[in-house]
Amino acid sequence: MYFWGMDISAFKSSLQQPAPPIGLTVQQEALWYDAKGEWEKAHDLINDLDDKQSAHIHAYLHRKEGDLWNADYWYRRAGRSRPALTLEEEWEDLARILFF
Repeated sequence: MYFWGMDISAFKSSLQQPAPPIGLTVQQEALWYDAKGEWEKAHDLINDLDDKQSAHIHAYLHRKEGDLWNADYWYRRAGRSRPALTLEEEWEDLARILFF
């Protein structure tokens, strides 16, 4: 599957595939792997990136892991605070941000 013209609905549908669509950004790919249950792969993709978008994903991943101290550090790096959302809602918000 190719990234061209992909929206959030197509992104979610791509989760049925064994590999991420070609052409995703590294941040989109990290979310894709997270949704597939591959936390380590998702974390490895964004671990060394310094931009705010990656920091937000990094924060979400550590929140999901249960490491709230580390998550809060990354939320601050992203210029955000920990949201009062479920993890599923935060994943949806991140996906929307990355596709719009």
